[in-house]
Amino acid sequence: MTPERFDIYDDQQNWIGTSLRSEVHAKGYWHRSFHCWIVRDEGEQRRVLFQRRRDIKDTFPGCYDITAAGHLTAGEQLQDASRELEEELGVYTPFEALTYLLTATQQLQGEVRGVPFIDREFSAVYGLCLNQPLEAYVLQPSEVDSLYEVPLDDLLALFRNEIEVIQATGVQTQPLISPPHSIGHKDPSSSDHAADEPERIVREIRATEFVPHGTAYYTDVLEALYHVPKE
Repeated sequence: MTPERFDIYDDQQNWIGTSLRSEVHAKGYWHRSFHCWIVRDEGEQRRVLFQRRRDIKDTFPGCYDITAAGHLTAGEQLQDASRELEEELGVYTPFEALTYLLTATQQLQGEVRGVPFIDREFSAVYGLCLNQPLEAYVLQPSEVDSLYEVPLDDLLALFRNEIEVIQATGVQTQPLISPPHSIGHKDPSSSDHAADEPERIVREIRATEFVPHGTAYYTDVLEALYHVPKE
């Protein structure tokens, strides 16, 4: 299977070439990514969804993160990258239905299983209001460990340091029907998705358990999510 390649850029977002995913994270090349946060309305309350990353991920394994996100591969445009919703969550929606929120410039680093990484991204962030229960999502077990939701007010309060912990309701990914595909486009009807209806779980979660995108990222995005049009 062909290794993933990303377009890489200088710090002014000028394209300078392509590089393997492993090199991009090893050498800290700037690259582009797509973020989409999903909200749903329950009466007068708006709730926000987020995922827990699989423990096998090469960056920030086991952390809580954006509802769906992914890198743009070489030659790919943002309109194409919205495929992440379909691949990770089994959600098909046209790119035009998404609401643009902001573009984040992020420099993250860490070490996973003894291998250091530097993740420099220009991230286009979008929002989507989708009024369906957690059980309606088809989670991709090779990427997503579980999917959670909380009141948007609560998650914003967490990142404003107004509260120390949130209680989130989630669904756990079920075992794979067959071995996962690690690279390439994944059809939500393919075998790289959960076999059975996921089971409900409840977790107490702290801000330190999320991918460290930075307080400003989280507060800016969460505030913007109040303005995403109702479904």
